Amino acid sequence: MARVFEAKGRPRFNPLIAHVADLAAAERIAHLDDRALKLAQAFWPGPLTLVAPLRDLTAVCDLARAGLDTVALRVPGHAMARALLTAFGRPLVAPSANRSGRPSPTTYADAVEETGDKAAAALDGGPCQVGLESTVVSVLDGPARLLRPGAVTRVQIEALIGPLADAEADAKRSPGRLALHYAPDAPVRLNATGPNPGEAFLAFGPSDSPFNLSRGSDLAEAAANLFAMLRAADRTKPTAIAVAPIPDEGLGEAINDRLTRASGYVG
Repeated sequence: MARVFEAKGRPRFNPLIAHVADLAAAERIAHLDDRALKLAQAFWPGPLTLVAPLRDLTAVCDLARAGLDTVALRVPGHAMARALLTAFGRPLVAPSANRSGRPSPTTYADAVEETGDKAAAALDGGPCQVGLESTVVSVLDGPARLLRPGAVTRVQIEALIGPLADAEADAKRSPGRLALHYAPDAPVRLNATGPNPGEAFLAFGPSDSPFNLSRGSDLAEAAANLFAMLRAADRTKPTAIAVAPIPDEGLGEAINDRLTRASGYVG
């Protein structure tokens, strides 16, 4: 665990997500209430992480949980990941393969560029299909809370378990909550109608910019392209990266969360 934090330059107060092969494995590690089970049955395997009270103190070590009495659990959708988990037979923590605070890699090449020299082995499962980190929901005593938006949207979750409360009460229990996170080297300017001189422009919709999240204004395509486009724009060494407005609905909530943190504007 210590080597994972070292490789990423990750602060020790930031918990890691433990990945398991199936729901049965998750239930051995955490207490999953009716809300958690509804969400797991609907969205696992897939990009949903549940933060729940710890059941087995020995299953996920204290460092990985940042000393908390809760654990973040997910059953990943990727076949290679599940095969690895099944073969290992225990939880595996799996943060994004980026240096802490940097844009997440969504290709094998970007992962190797970020932290490859710190890894003893590397598996190439192809480019990420979703492109964003998992949605994180806390299912503790009291109301469920959306701690990090992702591909499983607020609307989908609330359709199953009712309204979600404000995240702040449980914020420390989730990764991806730093005010400056997912940030390229260049400053990020949000809600731009176009680039200023020297800037790269991350477009959304019809545009002649070489960095277009989705020419067809498709939020799923934009989510899949977000980090790769941020990285590509950053490699041109611009004075800043200007980003077109993204609708704050559905997947747009998750995209805007990542962009806001990349700009460092989270309060």
